[in-house]
Amino acid sequence: MRRRALFVLIATAGLLSPAAAATAAEKPIQQKLDAIHAAGMPGAFAEVRDGRRVWTPTAGVADVKTGEPVRDGLRHRVGSITKTFVATTMLQLAGERRVDLDAPVRRYLPYDIDRSVTVRMLLNHTSGIGDYDTEIIKTNDDIIAMGKRTYRPDELVRLGLAAPPTQGWSYSNTNYVLAGLIVEKVTGHSYRAEVSRRILRPLGLRDTYFEGADPVIRGPHMHAYVPWPPDGELRDFTKYNMTWASSAGEMVSTAHDLNVFYRALLTGRLLPPHLLAEMQTTVPEEGYGLGLYAVDLPCGRVWGHDGGTIGHLAISWHSPDARRQVTLALNMAFYRTSPTEPHPIDVAVNDFLTTAMCGDQPAAKSATGFRWLGNQHSTY
Repeated sequence: MRRRALFVLIATAGLLSPAAAATAAEKPIQQKLDAIHAAGMPGAFAEVRDGRRVWTPTAGVADVKTGEPVRDGLRHRVGSITKTFVATTMLQLAGERRVDLDAPVRRYLPYDIDRSVTVRMLLNHTSGIGDYDTEIIKTNDDIIAMGKRTYRPDELVRLGLAAPPTQGWSYSNTNYVLAGLIVEKVTGHSYRAEVSRRILRPLGLRDTYFEGADPVIRGPHMHAYVPWPPDGELRDFTKYNMTWASSAGEMVSTAHDLNVFYRALLTGRLLPPHLLAEMQTTVPEEGYGLGLYAVDLPCGRVWGHDGGTIGHLAISWHSPDARRQVTLALNMAFYRTSPTEPHPIDVAVNDFLTTAMCGDQPAAKSATGFRWLGNQHSTY
């Protein structure tokens, strides 16, 4: 979810044998991931796919106290990537004519929201509704307190409606808490149950679940760290109540499960073409569609989402045909110190993502290339 201040805080491949080709492709990917660790990230892992070829590089440590190394297959809090799952569920309901994307939100929910605000505007963040996390997080101590209490979705919505309204496109987690409540109103089931029934179980995503009030990540995982003021010493936020994120970002998953999900989404297994086209219709100059955003890299446009929680970051990008995919997980958040200049970790992450998606083409140097680093699309 969006970060507040913390507060400042290849041509010759055809000449090689298949094994040699795989080694040649894998080496730069591992080197780029190692560079993220060398830049200061405690631990990182990824799954990179190119057709049937799969690489699962790891770097650094999962636990800075014990020195336990990162390994493949770990579970991870993926924050706002939850939004793509919720939006996909909403679009399925639209395809069943149980939800009208252009109907007022107040048709479905009893909140005092202007009739001009539609379901579609929740999904693409043009509703003008404020972000509840601006009301929850005002100091560093609030971050500690937030992980020790349980929030109800209705409470989060009311905080968001009380927050200052926004203009134009503005990322607001309140939008997706409202979207989750609409799913529940229309189906009579919790949004978790509906996403599980429609997406998780059919795709066999056994390592993906909704964390809720249980502060412990089930199964093997990296610890979650934040460099804490004033000296930047790493503080462990692994045990954390995630109800503050709700349907905007409480999901736990793996790199493999996310790649399976986005491949199914982009290849038409979850949505028919006309609804996928709706999802990929973006807000001009923002690149954000309905729970999915576009990034233009040297090798072309990719689709996906990213998410950050307290101490965990995840980025999941995919070519339009999902032949090329990368999902990256990191175990430290809020390390940035400048609002305008990228941190060395940011540069290394951008380089890794570009290499994973584009091969040996040069990394993007523009603001678009660093788009995820602006936290415009993150859960926190």
